[in-house]
Amino acid sequence: MSVLVTGGGGFLGSYVVERLRAEGEEPFVARKRDYDLTRWEDAERLFADAKPELVIHLAAEVGGIGANRDNPGRYGYANLMMGAHVLEQARIQGTRKVVTLGTICEYPKFTPVPFREDELWNGYPEETNAPYGIAKKAVLVGAQTYREQYGLNAIHLLPVNLYGPGDNFDLQTSHVIPALIRKMLEAQERGKREIVLWGDGSPTREFLYVEDCADGIVVAAQRYDGAEPVNLGTSHEISIRDLAELIGELTGFEGEIRWDTTKPNGQPRRSLDTSRAEELFGFKAHTSFRDGLQRTIEWYRAAAPAYAAR
Repeated sequence: MSVLVTGGGGFLGSYVVERLRAEGEEPFVARKRDYDLTRWEDAERLFADAKPELVIHLAAEVGGIGANRDNPGRYGYANLMMGAHVLEQARIQGTRKVVTLGTICEYPKFTPVPFREDELWNGYPEETNAPYGIAKKAVLVGAQTYREQYGLNAIHLLPVNLYGPGDNFDLQTSHVIPALIRKMLEAQERGKREIVLWGDGSPTREFLYVEDCADGIVVAAQRYDGAEPVNLGTSHEISIRDLAELIGELTGFEGEIRWDTTKPNGQPRRSLDTSRAEELFGFKAHTSFRDGLQRTIEWYRAAAPAYAAR
C-alpha cells in the first residue's frame, strides 16, 4: 500500500514514519517546505506526486497556551484548510483510507473527567485554544460527512498532550513538558535559584509518550474503520504543580518555583477515557511516565547546545 504522511518531518510524524518503516512500508513524507497544505495547488500537487492509498494526516500548526493565545487566527485557519484540502483531495483521487489526527483541545472546557468521546459536543472548548480545537473538530465533521456522502474511509483520532525526544523546546511555542525541562536545566547551568511558571499549578494534564502515540496511529490505520472519534492516551492525570516537582527531581533542579497567577491556567482538567481504543483496535500505551520523562530529559541534555546556538 502506498502511504502518505503529511507532517512526516515533524515531531510526531518522524516517529510514525519510523514505525511504518518497521512494518516494511516506505511512506511518502510531505514536509511544509515542499508542500504548503493551506494552499489548494500544493495539496493537489502532493496527491499527484504521492498517489496514496492511505493518508495519515499529521500536518498541523500548534503550540502551548502562549502560542495559541498569540496566533488564534493563524492556527484556526491553517488547521482548518489543511484538513479540508486533504479530505477533498483524497475524495478526488480515490484514496482508500485517511487517518486524521485531532486534539484533546476539541473537548469542552468543563468536560467531566475522564473525557469520553461522546462528550465532544457538550460545550465550548477552553478559550485560549478554542480556534485550534474547533478547526480540528471541523476536520472530524469533514471526515464523517465524506464517509457518509462519498464512502471515504476516514477515521479521527484524539491524542492527549504528547512529549518525548525530539519535541519542540522553543520557549515561545513549546508545550509544558519541554518548557519545564529547558527552564530547569538552564537555571542550573546559569546558577539561578528561581524559575517562573504560568498560572497557579492547579490544572491537571495527561501526557502520552510520542512512540506510544505513533504505535496507536499505525495500529488504528491497520485495524479501525469506524466513523466515531477515538481517544489515544494513558488515563494518568497529574497536576502541573506535581509535574513541575517531578521534572525538578529528574533534572536535579533544587531552586524555587514561583507561579505567575496573572497568566492563564488553560483548561482546568484533562484526562481521557481510553477504553474505546483498546476495545476497537487493541491499543494501550506501555511507556511509564517517569521513564518517558527521563528519556526526554536525556535527549534534551544532548541537544541543548544546538538550542543555545540559535
